[in-house]
Amino acid sequence: MPCVMSCPGFELLSKEEPAGAFRMIVVLQFMAFILALVSTVFLIVATWTDCWMVNADDDLEVSQKCRGLWWECVTNTQDGIRTCDQYDTILAEHPLKIVLTRALMITADILASFALIILVLGLDVIKLLREEPHIKLRICYFAGFIYGLGGIPGMIGSVWYAVDVYVERATLVLKNVYLGMHYEFGWSCWLAMAGSTGCFLASIVLTCCLYIFR
Repeated sequence: MPCVMSCPGFELLSKEEPAGAFRMIVVLQFMAFILALVSTVFLIVATWTDCWMVNADDDLEVSQKCRGLWWECVTNTQDGIRTCDQYDTILAEHPLKIVLTRALMITADILASFALIILVLGLDVIKLLREEPHIKLRICYFAGFIYGLGGIPGMIGSVWYAVDVYVERATLVLKNVYLGMHYEFGWSCWLAMAGSTGCFLASIVLTCCLYIFR
């Protein structure tokens, strides 16, 4: 009866299989890192930019007015001059939409930034703990878990804001109230949604996919 373990083909397969799995892990880590980096940048930029809601249906069409979480800006479409007014201090009273979205987005920024630092330490291309691949893999798992947590407040905050803007506009339309302009959610809100979605995708790659090819 032939011995399977001594066959040259089996020995070659056994050597190539770990190498192939390692290459797959490196590819997945690279994909996750790109997703994580882009998502973190998206969340931070969305938090600190001023176009969460933008005016629409402007009869005059001479300016574009954007409102963010911290200030609102008006851009003259003719000469391009841009003026911004900062909201009152943080301790002042603000609408619940502003306060809640601020808190959720800042939480998402902190979690995503922390997860990105952890992920860098877990990458195989980093020399730290290179002799301990299992520890580096667990670091990637942990980073993926944190990214999943970070995506939750980011998605809740951006969707909450978008829904509130839509409901406010729909209410005015139903009541036949026309104020000369209406608002719709702008690119900062879309950026926050994209960043939160990217956090979820990075979390899936770092946990589920790495677990399969470990």
